Amino acid sequence: MSIFPILWRNIKWRFHNSFTVVITILQPMLWLILYSAVAGQSMQGIGIENYTAFILPGLIVLVCFSACSSGGIMNYLMKADGSFYRVLIAPVKRSSIVIGQNLEAVLCTFLEVSIMCVVSLFFSVKIASGFWGILLIILIVFMVAFFMAGMAYAISLSLPNEVMYETVMNAIVLPVFFLSTALFPANTVSGGLAFAVNLNPFTHVINALRMLILKGSIVKNDIFFVLLLLLIMCCISFSWALYRLKKETNL
Repeated sequence: MSIFPILWRNIKWRFHNSFTVVITILQPMLWLILYSAVAGQSMQGIGIENYTAFILPGLIVLVCFSACSSGGIMNYLMKADGSFYRVLIAPVKRSSIVIGQNLEAVLCTFLEVSIMCVVSLFFSVKIASGFWGILLIILIVFMVAFFMAGMAYAISLSLPNEVMYETVMNAIVLPVFFLSTALFPANTVSGGLAFAVNLNPFTHVINALRMLILKGSIVKNDIFFVLLLLLIMCCISFSWALYRLKKETNL
């Protein structure tokens, strides 16, 4: 299959530019270690005993955003050295290019999420839902990363340079992260802010991950809703990335 040469090509690029892995995981690790230690004391007053475990789902989503966003930067660098265009003229399906690009970002995401989860063990974080909960977390992380990788790839194909790309990605990622339940419980907000938080799809993703990490029981309807939501989002981002890549070919 032509997906694997594209995937391997991107993995080799990542190994040659390993600083991208370090940079994308540095910020979430600082949040995990420093912010949870500082803010955790104030959160005990509202019933959150282990604040590190509470914010871990939001930081997992943040790692997905960061790791997959770096795939867009990779796209610009490959355009600069000409390898992007060599792939375009190769007898490779455009869908295979997009899937290979996305899967590399997904693998990078899992590497970084694994590192952060291992570190969280030192803060007494445990997966309360057990083996099946871990499998569901892996599936959710995969779908979040696949969606974000497709969106990042499509945006990188739509904008002319890295500066505009990073500006647009920050304008998307930061509001999505802070207008969610990543750092605070939903019952602490009200009014228009509560509406915006509930409208954010990643609020539901984070809540599902939090349920799997903190609670021993799995609410099937909530998990099914999140998986269906992510499936729709993945289809949209993949279709957009494929459309932009085909349009790039026709230029």
